[in-house]
Amino acid sequence: MEKLVCIAGTNASGKSGLGIELAKIYDADIVSADSRQVYKMLDLGSGKVTEEEMQGVTHYLLDVAWPGEFFSLSHYQALAYAAIDSIFEKGRLPFLVGGTGLYINAVADGYNLDSTPPDLSKRRELEAMSCGELIDFIAKTDPSALEGVDLKNKRRLERAAEKAMSPERERRDNLPRYETLIIGVTWPREELYERIRIRLDKRLEMGMIDEVSHLLDMGVSEDFLYRLGLEYRYILMYLRGEFEDYQAFYDKLFMEIRHLAKEQMTWFRKRQDIRWIDMKNDPIGQCIKLIDSFYGIDEVNRK
Repeated sequence: MEKLVCIAGTNASGKSGLGIELAKIYDADIVSADSRQVYKMLDLGSGKVTEEEMQGVTHYLLDVAWPGEFFSLSHYQALAYAAIDSIFEKGRLPFLVGGTGLYINAVADGYNLDSTPPDLSKRRELEAMSCGELIDFIAKTDPSALEGVDLKNKRRLERAAEKAMSPERERRDNLPRYETLIIGVTWPREELYERIRIRLDKRLEMGMIDEVSHLLDMGVSEDFLYRLGLEYRYILMYLRGEFEDYQAFYDKLFMEIRHLAKEQMTWFRKRQDIRWIDMKNDPIGQCIKLIDSFYGIDEVNRK
């Protein structure tokens, strides 16, 4: 199998910048693994890297869908496979970089996914259920569909319920296509929280609230924005006047982003094969040792 390097990490951990620096060293291209950065016009809210920040490194799977368009895990996996294989065909190396654990796992583990689109009539019934009702429904219908699902994420529960109702719900083995090295990026908790705060302040100053207002003006539905996650959800609520003031909005969003980072770490820690690096102690050097060993090359051959 071809060898694929994956760089995964929490919000504000510096994984994107690290991926870019490593891509420059290894003459690699980056395939994004972020569930919101696939959408056009979702830039500040998703933390999408700018052209300047890319430093000339080619990025794939940014801006491949329009806001409101249905985009599933199987869509992502198919596009990621196509991008990775095309990079190999060019004689270059692909680096899979991102913070959406499900996207990383789908490619690294070769999830054998059902690409059948959801039944919209069933979806309307499921959307009317609470998280507790969905969990009860899935547990009675097909308990295996709950495995690995975030029980607080209503959208994931709805999709799990759809799969539980499917007549083709039998389990299928994963079919990995690549040999993978997964590098994990994070910081001590308090330092990570400070990085989150600095990053949030920067994006708000750059116009993250205006970005959401513009999307609404363009006709993007509130339901779609709400489902996108924290930044878009709470900015939407702020624009609706659901917070007492700006500070109450900011405090709630900051708290929830920190909580998400904790959940991301819990997700990634489930993988025993992630090689965690110390971001305070020459992270580039640590990664080079891991990657050189993975590819079986030395410094002379790399240059």
